[in-house]
Amino acid sequence: MRFGLIMSEVGNGLRRNISMVVSVILVTFISLTFVGAAILLQFQIGQMKGYWNDRAQVSVYMCTDSSTAGQCNLVEATKSQKAEVEAQLKSPALAGLIKSVTFENHDQVYKNYKTYFKDTTGADFITPAFLSETFSINLKDPSKADVIRESVASLAGVEQVVDQRKYLDPIFAALNAASLTAVSIAVLMLVAAVLLIATTIRLSAFSRRRELGIMRLVGASNRFIQTPFILEGVIAALIGSVLASLAVVSIVRFFVQGYLGTQSLDTPFIGLSEAYIVVPILLVVGAVLAAASASFAISRYLKV
Repeated sequence: MRFGLIMSEVGNGLRRNISMVVSVILVTFISLTFVGAAILLQFQIGQMKGYWNDRAQVSVYMCTDSSTAGQCNLVEATKSQKAEVEAQLKSPALAGLIKSVTFENHDQVYKNYKTYFKDTTGADFITPAFLSETFSINLKDPSKADVIRESVASLAGVEQVVDQRKYLDPIFAALNAASLTAVSIAVLMLVAAVLLIATTIRLSAFSRRRELGIMRLVGASNRFIQTPFILEGVIAALIGSVLASLAVVSIVRFFVQGYLGTQSLDTPFIGLSEAYIVVPILLVVGAVLAAASASFAISRYLKV
């Protein structure tokens, strides 16, 4: 009987404040969708970092007869100089850090250049001799790239040593900025949702002030009085959380896997397993915030 009475009060409260309840649902839905998107973006960034860091190489560019950088002076790197670089890479100090080393001569570098830059203006004027012969090094631990650079950069015939991870840093920085933006918007929306839930509960309590007065006179405890109001906020927020969860799953299913997954992009994408991790987080966050804000609001009202 007690449970039935509480749920009856909850139903009456939701019906009386239907417009405010819809507002709570929408604000919760939007804010938690941003929260879910931010979490998914962090999953995606982590997956991309792991994938590309494992594939990022350290490139040792040898001198050409047109380069002046590094140890170059308009003189092509000699066979002995290239052999010295190779020997250094195979030395005990570096061999343990290196997974594999590939050497590309002028013709091989030119072939790759034509493949990737065939539509670039002026590509036809580039000759094989203009492009540096290259040692491409895959490391066991990409963070040790500085050790390779310091050991090889000063050798004769070396133009420059480039850690390809530096090209990835701006991309990851942009993705992190987007993630922080989503989190910031989500926090603002969550604050708005908390305030809206608190306002809804106070209005609901005000509209039932006569009933609350009677309940107090007959000896109802504050917990018994507060429970229907807290449940109203939790139910509204949970509906918004469920909608946000469906939106997150739909984003992954139809946009990430359905659209991006068909674009032949050489990068891994998150899947539904990551989305299913986010779903319970959204449900818990929605319920806890609603319960806390509703409890605070009705407690303040009953003390007035």
